[in-house]
Amino acid sequence: MSLRTLPLLVLNLGGEMLYIVDQRLRAQSIPGDKARQVMNDIIGGIFNKNFMDELFKPQELYSRKALRAVFERLVHASIMRLNAPSMDKLYDLMTMAFKYQVLLCPRPRDLLLITFNHLDAIKDFVYESPKILSQIDVTVRKFIDTYVSLSAGELQLIRQTLLIFFQDIHIRVSILLKDKVQNSNGHFVLPTSTSVPWGTEIPGLIRLFNNKGDEIQRIEFSSGGNYVLPYREGSFDLHGDRVIRLGTNIYSISRPVETDVSGATKNLASRVKENTAPNPLAKEELNLLARLMGGLEIKKPLVKEAGFRLNLFTTDEEEEHAALSRPEELSYQVVNIHADQDQQRNEELDRIMGEFEMLEQHSETSSKECDLLAMMDKL
Repeated sequence: MSLRTLPLLVLNLGGEMLYIVDQRLRAQSIPGDKARQVMNDIIGGIFNKNFMDELFKPQELYSRKALRAVFERLVHASIMRLNAPSMDKLYDLMTMAFKYQVLLCPRPRDLLLITFNHLDAIKDFVYESPKILSQIDVTVRKFIDTYVSLSAGELQLIRQTLLIFFQDIHIRVSILLKDKVQNSNGHFVLPTSTSVPWGTEIPGLIRLFNNKGDEIQRIEFSSGGNYVLPYREGSFDLHGDRVIRLGTNIYSISRPVETDVSGATKNLASRVKENTAPNPLAKEELNLLARLMGGLEIKKPLVKEAGFRLNLFTTDEEEEHAALSRPEELSYQVVNIHADQDQQRNEELDRIMGEFEMLEQHSETSSKECDLLAMMDKL
């Protein structure tokens, strides 16, 4: 497991989250000034210096429940609110989109280009906000310093860690089904007509060499696909042509954002189910939530009419039906952590510990709770 995977995961999932939120804001005809405020607030929260500093520290990758809690806090860093079913759907869409990109990544180093595509698109959302653009540029430079110099082996380990994280998640997404890149069982379709990785050759040729290393024969064969060479390697600089399209906004074309989980109960074996066994990283995972989320502010509307609810479904009825029909193994049941009020903080941390069902199995719960609360007091 790579200790450098978490920033890549959060930045790319965050980019997908912003693509979807932007599409829904336009689909629901939210006024332009209010939509810009929402995007600025969420992006400002994501690229908060304290948040990024904690994120880039080498650390184990944590569970989907913990990460979903972070993203719920991030998406609510504005006057916009999402109900639980819409938040579930948003997280499903984010997860499946980035899983698709990781699977189709031509080579491990191209994970960085996918991340650059997300970061470039995020900057376009806030091009009128110099302060937020500066925050993003600081993160991009930190990202370049951390990842661009890594070896192919280190980047391959990051990719393997991401694939383990996404393993057995097969949620059907209509936009991917319509584009025929996902099958009805939720598995992705690997294309046979695509660009080969930079630095490689088009398949279809076998070279035979003698014991002196001299080429003595060439045999051609049909590769079964229409492969092409990339015209150049993507840029790993602050600005530049990334070449690959993975990580760009698939919702820029006007079409509905839908996710289909109606068949989830038909084949539970293909669904991921959170392990109910005690997790030895329990305390560290709770501390991650406290550190990452302690600096994220939940905005409250100044007046009653200022806030609004964003619906990831076409109608409220669809949202209610999704909440009732969602399979148990896809339910995250996470809670918010508020680090600004002592009484509420204690209650939320107690609920978090009960949710993860981890602390009871190791040392005494009271001592670990005190450790976490003591750490929260320092925020």
